[in-house]
Amino acid sequence: MTSITYVWSELGGDPARLARVSTVVREGLLPARLPVRELARACVGACALAGAELGARRAGLDRVPGVRVDDGAVATAFTSERRLLVDGRAPELFAPLSRFWRTADGWVRTHANYPHHRERLLKSLDVPDDPAAVEAAMAGRSARDVEDTVYAAGGLAVALRTPEEWAAHPQAAEVAARPLVERGRLDGARARTFPDLTGTALLPAAGLRVLDLTRVLAGPVATRTLALLGADVLRLDAPGLPELPDQHTDTGFGKRSALLDLTADRRRFEELLADADVVVTGYRPGALDRFGLSPEALAERRPGLVVAQVSAWGAYGPWGDRRGFDSLVQVATGIAAVEGSAGRPGALPAQALDHGTGYLLAAGVLRALTEQSYDGGSRVVRVALARTAAWLMSGAGREAEGGEAVPGAGVWLGETDSPVGRLRYARPPVFFEGGPREWRRPPGPWGADPAAWA
Repeated sequence: MTSITYVWSELGGDPARLARVSTVVREGLLPARLPVRELARACVGACALAGAELGARRAGLDRVPGVRVDDGAVATAFTSERRLLVDGRAPELFAPLSRFWRTADGWVRTHANYPHHRERLLKSLDVPDDPAAVEAAMAGRSARDVEDTVYAAGGLAVALRTPEEWAAHPQAAEVAARPLVERGRLDGARARTFPDLTGTALLPAAGLRVLDLTRVLAGPVATRTLALLGADVLRLDAPGLPELPDQHTDTGFGKRSALLDLTADRRRFEELLADADVVVTGYRPGALDRFGLSPEALAERRPGLVVAQVSAWGAYGPWGDRRGFDSLVQVATGIAAVEGSAGRPGALPAQALDHGTGYLLAAGVLRALTEQSYDGGSRVVRVALARTAAWLMSGAGREAEGGEAVPGAGVWLGETDSPVGRLRYARPPVFFEGGPREWRRPPGPWGADPAAWA
């Protein structure tokens, strides 16, 4: 079974639609021991096909537009945060304390890009903000001890595991038992009626409103893709929660960004929800439930809603309530061990779990909207980085190689002025006949827009 065939099946798509997909294979991109390029191609291809299918449904076309998946565009998009330049400046991707550390019996990877995560890491180890002090503290402890101690303090550290060690972990068993994309129906809401499509480009999500409650990186990739396809995407963040400006810029194309306190401004949120078509969440499982934002609670207040959720480890099992990031999931699931060499752990050539899972989430939303147009029902879509990792580790359905030479890097990069400066950025990889090729607006400063629909 090829990768895109598997993904499309997991999305519940009609297998006959796959005949509309063509692929431009380019050697040498996203090099790794694991089939990263095939996974990336499949995730983007399935997302593009889901968009083309919804567009055909809304426009009353006799057949789904042809989809073209180009490895060059896909590989560039999967490294979008590394391609970004803001007024010629490249962003810092990882803070000094976000790295691998040698322990007494192995390795640990930490994530401390945000100030509160850095403070919790340092407090848990009882050391000053000095890499040498952290290194010394790590060297005297076991990897699992560091993992447990830092997690108990609310920080982020994960011990390196081999694929066999992860397979024996109870969380791995929970993850393996789930589909790649979890899809469910929440109620019997009536079939969705879409606004008429207007304009020259086939925009499958035109006229739809998406509340974006996501952070780093998979969720924002998903909502950036929905914005490309025509949705009015409004990202909401808590005023006191820090954000990395460059990261927000990379994933902010096509969206607006507002600050909203869910406690103090609850009435405003409920007004936004009343007119929303999709809510996408990317916080730790259960973190938003106390605000009445579980899928069931949201659908009860807004029947016909599509609720899409992404998490690191899955919303189940002993690690179901843990925070996590792509780099940490790679370490726990055995990917870093497989990609390592000379006794040192390695990493994938891109944050492929984040990007791939983001396109899977967007595809799940698009397919849910298509299904709603036939038989209604509020819908829920769930994905997890650890589940995407399990698919990658299983081989991700290797496909035949061959094709054209790799084009120059500039082919898949664009430049534009924006409120945050002159940007060089990765162009969108989602292509289908008649569809959009660029976002309608560049990103703006974090939190600078009003909390209102366009």
